[in-house]
This record gives sequence, structure tokens and C-alpha cells, in this order.
Amino acid sequence: MRALRYYAPQDLRLDKDVAEPACAPHEVKVRPAYIGICGTDLHEYQHAQNLIPLPGKPHPLTGGTPPIIIGHEFSGLVVEVGSAVTKYGNGSVEGVGGGGGGGGLKVGDRVAVQPTLYCRECVPCKQGHTNCCTKNGFLGLSGRGGGLADFVCADADAVFKLPDSVPLEVGALVEPLTVAWHAISISGIKPGDNVLVLGTGPIGLAVIQCLPSFGVGKIIAAEMAGQRQTFAQRYGATHLIDPAKENVVERCLALCDGYGPEIAFDCAGVEQSLDAATRAVRAKGTVVNLAIWHGKVGFDPNSLVFHEKNYKGSLCFLPSDFGKVIEALDKGTIKPQDMITRKIALDRVVEDGFEALIHEKDKHVKIMIDMGLGEK
Repeated sequence: MRALRYYAPQDLRLDKDVAEPACAPHEVKVRPAYIGICGTDLHEYQHAQNLIPLPGKPHPLTGGTPPIIIGHEFSGLVVEVGSAVTKYGNGSVEGVGGGGGGGGLKVGDRVAVQPTLYCRECVPCKQGHTNCCTKNGFLGLSGRGGGLADFVCADADAVFKLPDSVPLEVGALVEPLTVAWHAISISGIKPGDNVLVLGTGPIGLAVIQCLPSFGVGKIIAAEMAGQRQTFAQRYGATHLIDPAKENVVERCLALCDGYGPEIAFDCAGVEQSLDAATRAVRAKGTVVNLAIWHGKVGFDPNSLVFHEKNYKGSLCFLPSDFGKVIEALDKGTIKPQDMITRKIALDRVVEDGFEALIHEKDKHVKIMIDMGLGEK
């Protein structure tokens, strides 16, 4: 089968003789239809490896080493259902626990795939915090296949059927939307709270789109890129701040009765955004970090201590978050289709996908690979 594989930074290859994966009893085989390029994919391509295992250092859960099939934001069609899934097709798959999908799946179903991999045996997994697994990994980053291939196998409870109202291309946006939904869910947000979102790339825009479902007050977006400011406003930002022209902290205080917003979501992951977020939120407020950082930064802990502010990390999502996002898409409370700014073919991923996001990042939000199935 065809598969786009990561060999090293700036070395992606479309291999055409990769062995098709066999479907284990507890798995579902999916033929990917649409795959989004994530900021994490871009960082792994552009810089040193961070999440993809290094040569000679296999991933502790999958045993995978480069070359690794990439692509972890994807939708597709079910082409095979494992024997244990057929027998236990109610979300309780024999020998598999902790997930939320898998129920009643059959060949031909349109699905979105939750890419997180977890051991199901460590303390966080047994407590239900599978996103915090001590060996956690991802389809499309850690081995066991990925979305940028003709076929991929996933644990049945990680495969979620899409309602007829949700097109497959939107199904490939479920994963980034769920990252946002989870971060909001753990933030302690309350109806009427004012919110600051720093950075309006795909994840920041996903946060902005999900926030109205939680009944928030003002949604303040801090972003320098003009096109992304436009997207932020389109998706629900009530106020825009250009950090190149305005002081983010002073503007937030002015917009929020002199006290600042209750919650800030740092989706930028740069030292300036961390500093602004911790100083902008009000006393007892919370900063939630969604960004994956690629180095140490300077930080003044007193910006939290003196007003009992909270700093919280948010990683990925839980299966329950995946289901809630699909439900919101079905109801139409989230309408993310305009996030897709380009569709490309598998053989043009590097030139029209990765390189475009590097050199034209202000122009694009989400570039989607269309695998040519002709399915909606």
C-alpha cells in the first residue's frame, strides 16, 4: 500500500510498497479519506524530533522507530471489523477497555479515529486518565501506522461513527476540536466567564469555536496575523488584540473591568504568550497551556504566586471528549468547515502541504489531504 513515512526532519517519503496492516481481533481496519496536517506534524518535520521516536530508541508502547507513517487527524471508511469487535460490538471489546467508540461498527461506516495510544495498565490509565498514560503515544507519530496511508488499524474503542450530518472532511477536524474541548472542560470555566485565547492557529481557532458551548462571556483573541484575526472573529471572538500594536495585558484589563479574564488559553507556546497569559488573568484565575513547547523559557513564578493564579497543562483528550465534539457537530453548534483552506493529493503533501504551511502560514488554517475515495 501507499504510505507517507517520516524518516528524519525534512525527510518525508511517499513509499508505495508498504505492507498492509493485518486487523487484530480487537481492531478495526479503516481506509482513510481525509487527513489534516497538524502543527505537531509540522514541528517534527521542520525541527528536531520531539514526539516521533529517534532511531535506535523504540517507542515504549509500539516499539516503533523511523520510518514512521504519519497522520493523526483523520476520518475514513471501515473496511474490516475484528472478530472480537463483532462479538462484543457494544463498545466493550473483549480484552480492551478504557475507550468510548467501537459500538456497533460495520464495514462501510464513516468514522473518525481517536489517535491516542495508551497501555491500559498504568495508574493514570486505570484511573481513567488515558491521555496521561506513562507510555502514551499516537497513531501517526509513534508507530502502529497512521492516517497518511491506504489503510490503518485502530483499537475498536478508538473508532467513532460519524452522523450522516457530518461530512468526512469535517470528520478529520474532530481530533483538533477535541483537543480544544478537553482543555476547556478541565479549565474550571463557568458560564459568563471572560476568556483570553493567545494564538489563533488551528488549535486556538478550535478553542474559540468550542467556547460558546460553555456559555462564556467575552472571547478575547490575541493574534498578529491579519488572516487569522479574521478567522478568529468569524468563529466567535468578540474582541481582537494585535500584540504587535497593543499591550495584551493592559487591553485585557480594560476589557474586563480592570481585573482581567477568568481564564486564558495559551495556544501559541512562546515566552511572550506565557508571560502575557499569567499577567493578564485576574486573581485566582487560570492559565491553561495547550501548546507543545520545543525548549525551555524564562518564567517568573511570582506572577502566579502573588495573586494565587493557577497554571494547568492540557494534553490531548479523553474518549468522552471525542463523543461530545461529534455530538456538537451533529447539532450544528460547531461549524468548522471553513477551517479547511486547501485540499491536496497524497503525492503533493510535502510541496503543497508542509512547505505551504511553513512559507504561507498566515494564509492557511488547515490543509487537508484528500485520499481520493470520492466519499462525502
